Amino acid sequence: MASSTSAAIVGVYEHPSRFAPSKSAYQLIAESVRGALADAGLERSAIDGLFFAGFGMDSLTLCDYLNLYPSYLDSTNIGGVSFVAHAGHAMAALAAGLCQVALICYGSVAASQPGTGLGGGGRSSAPADQYENPYGPTVINGYAMVAQRHMHEFGTRPEQLAEIAVATRHNASLNPQAKYRDEITVADVLASRIIATPLHLLDCCMVSDGAGAVIVTSMERARDLRQPPIALCGYGESVGHAGGGARDLLELATIRSARDAYARAGMSAADIDMAMLYDSFTITVLAQIEALGLCKPGEGGDFVSGGRLRVDGAFPVNTDGGGLSSNHPGMRGIFLMIEAVRQLRGQCGARQVRKPLHSAVVSGIGGNLGYRHGAATMLLSKP
Repeated sequence: MASSTSAAIVGVYEHPSRFAPSKSAYQLIAESVRGALADAGLERSAIDGLFFAGFGMDSLTLCDYLNLYPSYLDSTNIGGVSFVAHAGHAMAALAAGLCQVALICYGSVAASQPGTGLGGGGRSSAPADQYENPYGPTVINGYAMVAQRHMHEFGTRPEQLAEIAVATRHNASLNPQAKYRDEITVADVLASRIIATPLHLLDCCMVSDGAGAVIVTSMERARDLRQPPIALCGYGESVGHAGGGARDLLELATIRSARDAYARAGMSAADIDMAMLYDSFTITVLAQIEALGLCKPGEGGDFVSGGRLRVDGAFPVNTDGGGLSSNHPGMRGIFLMIEAVRQLRGQCGARQVRKPLHSAVVSGIGGNLGYRHGAATMLLSKP
């Protein structure tokens, strides 16, 4: 893996749309790419690496739409965290000389045009399906099982999961682009209807439209561009599955991806100032906090309580409002990086983290945490 000073994020853009029935996903992506290039001070012709994943979309069509002729393509898809994986792969591609300017992008109209956004809902032909499909598993069932197991093992309470939703909504209240900005309480979360025990409606992410783009290049080239570079310090990825039948619902692939990311960056959990974590559900955040080593296993419930995750808290998490309150267009990993970069630049206005920031961890789960999932962890810092 490339060294901690070899690559940097130099351009980011998050499309402001949360519901865009008059636009296609390709159009949202194109507008986001234009915004990221302007942020970096680069021309479209500079892009020679394309990293992309999406529902019902392909890289060749996107190249045609954007009029790109990249010499390197990566369409790795490990669910919503794919774009964090793309950033790690871009580090390696840059170090190997396979490209010089990497574009990572995503867009979806999952809310306004749901038939195009979330893949149609059909069953796959994976071998395990013959054993699982007769029982009707859904994505939220898997995460609910993880939450139930965590409660059984460690005594975690629904009120503690609710604290995550409350802190995230507070952060969203400071973000003018967030879809949901009215603050909520723990009582509000617990009063919302049960979707899959023990997860309530307000424990679950939304569905929205949205798009984003990230530009990655070498640190050497980054120093001459418009924005201060944010270094990609260390990266790890992994997968989790049933383990040949020995399934452990609390063993996240994040444990392995974080271990590799810390080792490659020469950092530890103690060096991290804030986190952007995939929040498909509140349990996803709590489980990742433990897997990243930010607290010990079983201590996540106490860690997330008392407003700790707010922008003015001791350890800010999901400062844009996350998938719970800001946006979630089917796959959300790209927005984790965008917000972390903006926070490290000090460009977040009212939601800017109150304490000084030097580093951030971006980490996520893609797929289904209770069945099969992918994990990617990236450490970012000011040079």
